[in-house]
Amino acid sequence: MPEATSGATTAGSGSPARFVTGSILRHVVVMSGTGSVGLMAIFAVDLLSLFYVSKLGDPSLTAAVGFASIVQFFAIAINIGLMIAAGALVSRAIGRGDPAGARRIATSVNVHVLIVSGLLVLGLLAVLDPLLRAIGAEGHTLDVAKRYLWISLPSNLLLGPGMLATGLLRAVGAARDAMSVTLGGAIVTVFLDPALIFGLGLGVDGAAIAVCVARLTFVAIGANALRRHRLLERPRLSGILGDLPEVVRIALPAVLTNLAPSVASAFVAHALSGFGPEAIAGNVVIDRLAPVAFCGLFAMSGSIGPILGQNWGAGRFDRMRGVLLQGALVTALYIVLVWLLLALARAPLARAFELTGIAADLFGFFCLVAGPVWFFNGLLFLANASFNNLGSPFVSTLLNWGRATLGTMPPALVGAAYYGPKGVIAGTGLGSIAFGLAGLALAFRTVRRLERGERPAREPKPREASTPDTAGSSPAPSSGMPI
Repeated sequence: MPEATSGATTAGSGSPARFVTGSILRHVVVMSGTGSVGLMAIFAVDLLSLFYVSKLGDPSLTAAVGFASIVQFFAIAINIGLMIAAGALVSRAIGRGDPAGARRIATSVNVHVLIVSGLLVLGLLAVLDPLLRAIGAEGHTLDVAKRYLWISLPSNLLLGPGMLATGLLRAVGAARDAMSVTLGGAIVTVFLDPALIFGLGLGVDGAAIAVCVARLTFVAIGANALRRHRLLERPRLSGILGDLPEVVRIALPAVLTNLAPSVASAFVAHALSGFGPEAIAGNVVIDRLAPVAFCGLFAMSGSIGPILGQNWGAGRFDRMRGVLLQGALVTALYIVLVWLLLALARAPLARAFELTGIAADLFGFFCLVAGPVWFFNGLLFLANASFNNLGSPFVSTLLNWGRATLGTMPPALVGAAYYGPKGVIAGTGLGSIAFGLAGLALAFRTVRRLERGERPAREPKPREASTPDTAGSSPAPSSGMPI
């Protein structure tokens, strides 16, 4: 196997790219563990913020924040796509020993994010009323949701660069710095939410203002960390335009991929609605609890990419296969632990959320079967990260939409017809098994193809490095990696 390129460096310090040597398992655990803390903070604080609003005693206010969150998801999905693209391209440049290329790409994508975020804010605000009405908001709920979004939606201009900073920091292996970005914003929200909502009596408006301040914190901490790692430079029009096709090539399918789960969740909710409000209530708690319980899998999917990208850039295909194997092992161990905790705590959790009857039965059933279902979901997340960072992002899109449609809709309908609400949950789990296994198998196949020197479909030719910083670096042997 080819050895790691001796010139592989981080963007800032000139030290060897950290993921091309050392224990693969340690890299996976450290990156995923620190990412989990940040994600846990985001999910938990989001739930806590909604909890504070619910304490205002008006269900229409809680519903309004829920409708607003649906609208904001469109912006977040696009931000995630750009973050994935930046992390993939920067980690490859670092693995190949091209720190100047890493800085150029990081700077270019920051400009792309600002432009896209601004256009998205203007577009969503222009259609806010019909969009909210289309998803079911009306009356006082509609008015509150619109006011909440008029306050919070412009802060997407801050959220985009803040999220991008976490992706860029993970790309250079700065896991703790990436964690500090999200954790800092979460801590601000924990204290600011109750102060604004109750202390100053601002209600839902206070929650919206807290969102803006938290996103400002994201940007402040992220920008400081990027400066320390020397990941930004003066923007150049040639770089901004030159990097755009490669960014779009990865970001577009990543955005589409992130929209697929929402379609699946909407269909599951529709399938359960026929069994009454109790079934819907149980599903709502499941949807809120699952991201908190399994945030480690989401974190690993965002952390595996930079490790793969650096090793691809360095031509270390043996380590790339090791990353996939160790990722699957960590997934299994994590699932066993969380599954055990959910199974033991299912009754106390149901009581805490005041679930009774069908809702309690459905929630308890989920806790008992969540382990196998989420193990295969985890394998699909692992595969998605591989495709997004190894030049085949549309494979990830196809797998996710396949799971959201063929892997969700038919089995959920069959399960509902024969076994009721529990059948819906079990049916979607069967779909996860098929697509999780298929995804991991295709990920290994992708690594084999790259090792043979086959360029991924739609992969552009590498751009020549034009700065003195890369004069002595050489591309990875047979990697087919774009700059």
